[in-house]
Order: sequence, then structure tokens, then C-alpha cells
Amino acid sequence: MAYSAPSLSLSVSKTPQLARFSFAFSPLFSRRPRIQNLRMPTNKTWSSSVVVVAATAAEKQQKKRYPGESKGFVEEMRFVAMRLHTREQAKEGEKETKAPEERPVAKWEPTVEGYLRFLVDSKLVYDTLEGIIHQSTFPTYAEFKNTGLERAESLATDLKWFEEQGYEIPEPTDSGKTYAQYLKDLAEKDPPSFICHFYNIYFAHSAGGRMIGRKVAERILDNRELEFYKWDGELSQLLQNVREKLNKVAEEWTREEKNHCLEETEKSFKYSGEILRLILS
Repeated sequence: MAYSAPSLSLSVSKTPQLARFSFAFSPLFSRRPRIQNLRMPTNKTWSSSVVVVAATAAEKQQKKRYPGESKGFVEEMRFVAMRLHTREQAKEGEKETKAPEERPVAKWEPTVEGYLRFLVDSKLVYDTLEGIIHQSTFPTYAEFKNTGLERAESLATDLKWFEEQGYEIPEPTDSGKTYAQYLKDLAEKDPPSFICHFYNIYFAHSAGGRMIGRKVAERILDNRELEFYKWDGELSQLLQNVREKLNKVAEEWTREEKNHCLEETEKSFKYSGEILRLILS
């Protein structure tokens, strides 16, 4: 019996679809398979789908960049700040221990003279910070008047006590003066960065600062608790009130402004660290 090889005929349509294929077989085969009218997506539909998928992927990737964002901007600031601690200071810390003040407080050797320098510079910073807030008519800063976290008045009381004990109160050091001036400059030209320092100064003092105060008091002050480490009212509630205000302010910022604020955290740690180091001087 003779066998004839299959022949292929191709007809092309002008419409955006697959060409029609016809396979002609010898009479040995009773059926003639055909593939036809299988439409592919048009270029416009396909490109739109790609754009949507790419945009969705980009949005997901962007979300991963800001840990804590779902809980509010304060949580973003907290996350960045914790990473700048050492592992000995906080379980979330990533920084290597280098500076003396980054060692565990139990290993510190504070002096009364050094502690006084720390308190004097701290008072200058709080005086500056609170003066900017109370004198400003800028709406962002007005949110933070009379929060209950203010420390300048308490520090004034503590320094008076030291003076009554016969200690000479020193003048502010260059570290305190430099930081105070930096805060003034930021307040005028860069509110997001100023708010970064505001957050880190007050919240750091309410946490690690209190622990440092207790340890130093044990070593050189016969466990006396200074006014610097006391608040009128429940501290946890005062902090929560400020968190809500900070989140409210940040809601008006663009993502770029938020990132700019977060990037200022390292400078906040730098200036504060220089003042903290005075305790060991």
C-alpha cells in the first residue's frame, strides 16, 4: 500500500490571531486534525498586564523597606534607633561596641565631676529644645507643648542640690553648646530632622537614661534619685500621648520626608553620645 507524506498548507489572516494550519494525510487516516482560531492577547492587553504586575511587585518591595510602618511612624523611628545600639545595650542592636559609653553601665567608672558636666550639658540641650517648642508658632512644634516630658526644670532643681552640697557647677562644654546650636538650626530649616532629635532625646532618656541614672546613683550618690528621673503622672501614658502626636504629625509628611527624618537618627546618637560620655570624664 502506498504512503503519501503529510503536506502542510498555511493561510495567514490579517486579524491578530494564530495562522490556520491544515494537515492533509493520505486516505489511510480518516480524520484531519486542525488547529485554528486560537487568539493571543493583543499587545496592548499584554503590556498593561506586565505594568500592573511590575507595579504590584514594586509596591511590595517598597513596603519591606520600612519596618514598623504598619504601626505608625514612631515605630519606624524606634526600629532605626534600636539598630544603632550595641547588642549589649539592646537585643535588636547591630552596632559594635567602640566608645566607652557603649560598654555595659556596670563596667563604667563615673565621677561626680563628670556627672555634673553631663547634667549641665543636658540642661542646655533641654532648655534649647523646650524653648524652641514653647516659643514657636509653627503648627508642627505646637503639638508638643506641655507634654509632661519636659526635663529642664527638673535639671535646674538637681543642679541646685549639688551646689548646696558644696559642688561647683561647671559651664557647658563644647559638646553641649554644639548640640544646642545644631538644634536651633534644624528647627528653622528642617522640621523632620528636628522632630527626629525631639523623639530620640525624650524617649531615650525615659528608657536607657533612667537605667543609667540608677546605676550612677548607686556608684557615686548613695542611691539618691535625682529629679531628672522623675515625672509628674504616669510616664507610660505621657509617652503614649507623645507617640500619638508624633504619628499624627508624620501623617502629613511625604515618604521622602519620613526617610529624611529617619536618616537623622545617627546624628542624634552622635551628639547625645558625646554628652553621655562626659559621665566618664
